[in-house]
Amino acid sequence: MTQSDFLGDLGIKHPIIQAPMAGGPSTPELVAAVSNADALGSLGSAYSTPEQIAADIKKIRARTDKPFNVNLFAGGYAPESPVDAAPMLALLAEIHELLHLPPPTLPAWPKNPFAEQLQAVLEAPPAVISFTLGIPEPHAMARLKAAGIAIFGTATTVAEGKMLEASGVTAIVAQGAEAGSHRGTFAGPFESAMVPTLELVQSLRAAVSTPIIASGGLMDGRDIAQAIARGATAAQLGTAFLTCPEAGTPEAYRRAILTAPADTTVITRAFSGRPARGLLNTFIAKLEGKEKIILPFPLQNALTRPMRTAAAQLGESGYLSLFVGQGVTRARAMPAAELVSRLVAEMQQTNAAY
Repeated sequence: MTQSDFLGDLGIKHPIIQAPMAGGPSTPELVAAVSNADALGSLGSAYSTPEQIAADIKKIRARTDKPFNVNLFAGGYAPESPVDAAPMLALLAEIHELLHLPPPTLPAWPKNPFAEQLQAVLEAPPAVISFTLGIPEPHAMARLKAAGIAIFGTATTVAEGKMLEASGVTAIVAQGAEAGSHRGTFAGPFESAMVPTLELVQSLRAAVSTPIIASGGLMDGRDIAQAIARGATAAQLGTAFLTCPEAGTPEAYRRAILTAPADTTVITRAFSGRPARGLLNTFIAKLEGKEKIILPFPLQNALTRPMRTAAAQLGESGYLSLFVGQGVTRARAMPAAELVSRLVAEMQQTNAAY
């Protein structure tokens, strides 16, 4: 697929993609609002059951007939292994008491739900499916192509981009170092894959012919225009959409974004066991220097879920995973359609200035 026909073939007018944000923020309402504004809305379904995925897709389809994207984790699950959970359970016990929760207990090791999730997506196929943390097996890719679904894969390095191109993806999401939430690195240590977004886009453009979607720290139309000037076909924004009223962002999380006086984001494994970028808070600080007690993904993620759920309900941002990108101080609170319109206008102003 050439650069020029990529978005047009999907029926998307604006080169703007709302990033899939699993765990609640990317609600069917947000996805539909973005797609109805002629950009691409994305449903973050990595933690959803097949039944939840089917229900969410149905809700989106009730609100829009435009294209949308469903995102899954294509890897990243550590194999089940013996762990010493006592130090982490002891640290969480104090927090549970503070949040009026019963003492923490070690959950069963969560199984990788990808195969069942993929089946649910294939039974109600969206225009696009996207992946992070790896590449699906060839047989899964073949099923998606047979269903006529466009496939986006996430790369944090040129090497990963080349692997994605070889797998036959429709487009490559270039996740730069500035990006919020989980690092999508799947081929090598994440520390060696912290490449700035615009640099990664430019390097990938020179190395692959597959269309590139820039992602990481992009907050306004000027950022999008700069990414396109470096060789991207579109831009994916997550943090910018977290403060839209349609997003399922907990109020304490939303408040932390809109009142952030500076970029205090850090890369942490504290909440899930995988490296992710978010605002520094109490829980991350408690684990500084104690990183060895953090359990692998997905066990750590399952273990901290009760804490995160209670913190959201109580409005206690110190124990929430406040995943955001480095452009957080430029976040704006407005409806999704208005944000898309504003981004387009800013892109046009920037291009006119060149």
